[in-house]
Amino acid sequence: MKMKKIVALGLLSLTIGTAHAAKIEGTGSSFAYPAYTTWSKVYYGETKNQVNYTPTGSGSGIKEVSARHVDFGGSDKPLKSSSLAKASLIQFPTAIGAVTFAYNVEGVSGMKLSEAAISGIMLGKITKWNDPIIAADNSGIALPNEDILFVHRSDKSGTTFAFTYYLSKMNQEWRETVGAKKVVSWPTKNRIAGKGNFGVATAIKNNGFSIGYVDYADAKKNGLDMAIIENREGIFVKPEPATFEAAAVYADLDPKKDFYANIAYPPKGYPVVTATFALVPQNGENAKEVIKFFDYALTKKNKLIESVGYVSLPDAVIKKIQGYWVEKGLK
Repeated sequence: MKMKKIVALGLLSLTIGTAHAAKIEGTGSSFAYPAYTTWSKVYYGETKNQVNYTPTGSGSGIKEVSARHVDFGGSDKPLKSSSLAKASLIQFPTAIGAVTFAYNVEGVSGMKLSEAAISGIMLGKITKWNDPIIAADNSGIALPNEDILFVHRSDKSGTTFAFTYYLSKMNQEWRETVGAKKVVSWPTKNRIAGKGNFGVATAIKNNGFSIGYVDYADAKKNGLDMAIIENREGIFVKPEPATFEAAAVYADLDPKKDFYANIAYPPKGYPVVTATFALVPQNGENAKEVIKFFDYALTKKNKLIESVGYVSLPDAVIKKIQGYWVEKGLK
């Protein structure tokens, strides 16, 4: 009888010890995946609270959190306040990153792409790697007489939106004929698709003479060459944290607008930079647990994501986010 009592007390103790452990589910932006998995690992290690995040694309993230199939969604395309109100969601930025032009041309590294070259490739007017417009900025590099293979996303993608938003700002013809969208009818004929940023990165890695848009973290992880591109100042800039930070200062992240902001094509720095956002139901069962996770990530482990290719949010922005949570009744 005494032994049974000890066992019963032991089971009760175990139940009490695990009662406060939370498990939250998120899905969406593949752009945000390296950041969220980096944070979730250390969060679980310190709190035993589990955060599962599946990279399914921003379109899926918006859809699934709106339907309350997950506790939070990830999107690189911010939603306007009217759309958030309709779905009873809140929105806040979590990190800033960049979209790179990753390519696979054997023997070619440090390739420069001007705005004219980028526009020509994307509009399907430049189809060969040794086109004179590309060659003009790459003297001393032997560019091959090979067709350019363009790799794009197959899913509804916030990365696609950020990339095409940049193209729309940079090139009038693109703005008038294609625009900024999560899904695009690409003008280029020689192309293939990959699912998620990791799918695009893998396709570039496995296909010679290819180029595509992929987040810096996935490009870096896969060891891909990334083009040095012309920015709004007419300066060629490398895709690296210092140039991302120089661009990120132009982000107008205002809680009064639910942090709605598109950063691409800033006056200085790397020209294809975007924030990634978390979408959380105001009336979600685990909404406060989601906020606890991001509060932990942004206040205690914010700099940790810099090692996987992001720019961490400034302290001033984090304080705005915390005030926004309080205002929305989630903190």
